[in-house]
Amino acid sequence: MDMHPENNSLVTEIFLLGFQNIQNVKIFFFLLLLIIFCVTVCGNLLIILVVSFSRSLHFPIYFFLTQLSFSDILLTTTIVPIMLRVVLFEGSYVSFVGCLAQYHVFVASEALECFLLTVMSYDRYQAICNPLHYSTVIDIKFCLKSIFLFWLIIFSVILTFSITMSQYKFCGHNVIDHFFCDLDPILELSCSDTSLVKIESMILVIPIVLCPFTVIIVSYAYIIFTILKIPSVTGRQKTFSTCSSHLAVVCIYYGSIMSIYLFPNTEGAKKLISLFYTVITPILNPIIYSLSNRDLKQAFRKLMSKLSSVLQLM
Repeated sequence: MDMHPENNSLVTEIFLLGFQNIQNVKIFFFLLLLIIFCVTVCGNLLIILVVSFSRSLHFPIYFFLTQLSFSDILLTTTIVPIMLRVVLFEGSYVSFVGCLAQYHVFVASEALECFLLTVMSYDRYQAICNPLHYSTVIDIKFCLKSIFLFWLIIFSVILTFSITMSQYKFCGHNVIDHFFCDLDPILELSCSDTSLVKIESMILVIPIVLCPFTVIIVSYAYIIFTILKIPSVTGRQKTFSTCSSHLAVVCIYYGSIMSIYLFPNTEGAKKLISLFYTVITPILNPIIYSLSNRDLKQAFRKLMSKLSSVLQLM
C-alpha cells in the first residue's frame, strides 16, 4: 500500500513509524519491551489473584488496587503488542478503525487510572483523618458505586469523541510519527476542521485530570496535617507507611502526564514521555505496591504456600 496516497483518497490504513534510528539496538529494544510486557501482565494479574484469594485483603483499598491492576493490564495489552511489531519491522500498518479503537481504549485506561488514584486518596484520607467513621463511609456499596460511576463517565467521554470524530473526513497522508494512535497524530490526518474535538478534549481534561488531581492534593494535605499532629515519630512513620506506596504511584503517574505539557513539544520528547506512562508506569505499580506493602507480601507468601501444598498432594 502507498504510504502517501492522494489527497482525495480516504484513509483506511495507518502506518506507524515508531522509533527511527534504532537499527543497531532494535533486537535489544524489542526483547526489553517483550520482557517488560510479560512482567507487567503477570505482576498485575498476580496482585488481582492474591487480593481475590486472600480474605485478609478484602478491604476497599485492595479492591481499588485490583481495579488499578486491571487498568494497567488494559493499557499495556492495548499499546505494547502493536509497539513490538512497530519496533521489530521498523514501522507497521494498522487499520484506521483499529487505530481509533486503540485510542479509545487508551483513553479509557488512563481515565480509569486517574479516577482510581483519586478514590484511593480519598480512602486513605478517611482511614487516617476519620478512622472512626471509615467503615461507614467506605464500604462495598461505595466501592461498587464508584466503579460504576467511573465507567459511566468513561463511556460518556468515549461516546462524545466518537460522535464528533465520525463527522470528520480523514484523507491525505496516512503516516503517524508515533508508536501508537494518540489524538493529535490522528487529527493531523484529517482534512476537516478539527477545532471542535480539540475544544472537547481541553474541556474533558477538567473532570478527568484536573478535578481528580485537586482531590488528591487536598486529601494528602489533610493526611500530612493529621500525621504531623501524631506525637511519636514511630506513630508518624507507621501511619505514613499506609499511604506511601499510593503516594509514590500518584507522583509517577501525574509527573509523567504533566511532563507532556512542561517539556518541549518535540516528537522525540513526546515519544519518550509517552513511552514512560504507557509502558514503564504499568510495571512500576505492582512493583511499588508489592515491595512496600507488608500485608500484600504476607498474603502472597500464604498463597504460594497453599499452592505448593496442593501441588505436593497431587
